[in-house]
Amino acid sequence: MSTEAGEIDPTIEGAPVTQQAGMEGEADPSQESLLSPPHFILYMEGDEYGQTLRQLTLWTHHVLLPVYGRETTSAEPWCSRWWEHPEAVAQLHGLWLAWGELTGPGSKLSGPANWHRDYLGPIMSALRNPTGPFAGCKPGVHRSKEIPKVDAIDPFGPIV
Repeated sequence: MSTEAGEIDPTIEGAPVTQQAGMEGEADPSQESLLSPPHFILYMEGDEYGQTLRQLTLWTHHVLLPVYGRETTSAEPWCSRWWEHPEAVAQLHGLWLAWGELTGPGSKLSGPANWHRDYLGPIMSALRNPTGPFAGCKPGVHRSKEIPKVDAIDPFGPIV
């Protein structure tokens, strides 16, 4: 999906952001947002996080699940509210970024095969593992994952 100033947005098509160049291949500082790939979703906040999560959701619901979604079982759980699991959001965002890099315009012909082998299989296996982030979730039933306990938030930090 194209946006203003020649930027390619990594939405459902998964195309990476293109680089806009200035003189002699140098980047135009006014186009800094066009130069770097999208940030990893765990570093985002506010509107940027919300917009990226929406794009990720569209890709997940319109590309990933219709093609690669398998039946939900106790051996391969899936949560219908996956976006409420931070680990799932992080894993799926990484999968989506790899999709854009390996299947978008300008990618090599072997890109899709590499995406399947190196990203899709391992990530979906980790997500759908019975001890993964969806453990305890059943079709139509979401269960939040409890965060492991730690004895001290910063055990090596300054004593206050």
